[in-house]
Parts: sequence; structure tokens; C-alpha cells
Amino acid sequence: MPIFEYTCPNCGHSFEKLVLSSRRQSELSCPKCGNKEVQKVVSLFGSVGQGRSGGATANCAPSG
Repeated sequence: MPIFEYTCPNCGHSFEKLVLSSRRQSELSCPKCGNKEVQKVVSLFGSVGQGRSGGATANCAPSG
């Protein structure tokens, strides 16, 4: 399901909304102040998995 994050430039309120089609996106308004000029925020997603991490500490080995 497409859940998007939005922010209102009028009052600064951030909120999430389930939007089923691009047509409904034009019907959005800020739930706090009612402003219809809300902006979509680029959001990150998380995932859960198993295995070795590719992070910065993956190649660290004790010296000695």
C-alpha cells in the first residue's frame, strides 16, 4: 500500500497519508491547518534481513 509522507509549508506539520491514486493526491490537505498546498517528502524505508552487514565496521579487524 502506498503510504506517503507530506509536510505543510504553512504550519510546518508533517503527516502520513495513504494515497491510492495520483488523482487523489490533488485532494490532500493538511490535517492541522487545512492548507491544500502540501509537499511530498522523500522518505527512507527500512528492511529486516539476515546476513553480514556491508557497513563501515564490516571490514574492521583487531590489530595484533
